[in-house]
Amino acid sequence: QVQLQESGGGSVQAGGSLRLSCAASGSTFTTYNMGWFRQPPGKEREFVARIARNGGNTYYAESLKGRFTMSRDNGKNTVYLQMNSLKPEDAAVYYCALDFGGGLAITTMAYDVWGQGTQVTVSS
Repeated sequence: QVQLQESGGGSVQAGGSLRLSCAASGSTFTTYNMGWFRQPPGKEREFVARIARNGGNTYYAESLKGRFTMSRDNGKNTVYLQMNSLKPEDAAVYYCALDFGGGLAITTMAYDVWGQGTQVTVSS
């Protein structure tokens, strides 16, 4: 069965950039849509971005358009989240997730497999 593992988190100054990676194990990775979510301290998990299985269709939280970019490399069984112009309010644990269903799901309930998360801290 597919498993997900995030990496690439760390501490950056406001205005800096990070690229998160999510490596998947298992042979079914390329079949499914993938998403990124984040959970700031003391808040609920929230939608960041999603991407179709072939990388041809992406969808972002409105407030993040233009700063964050999601991509995938099915040959490496990996999805990415490029994060630019980071703000202190972007600090959170970031999770990748797999959606067995279709459409443009942006809720946590729609996703079926989750990674353990990677911490992102942004200092001012």
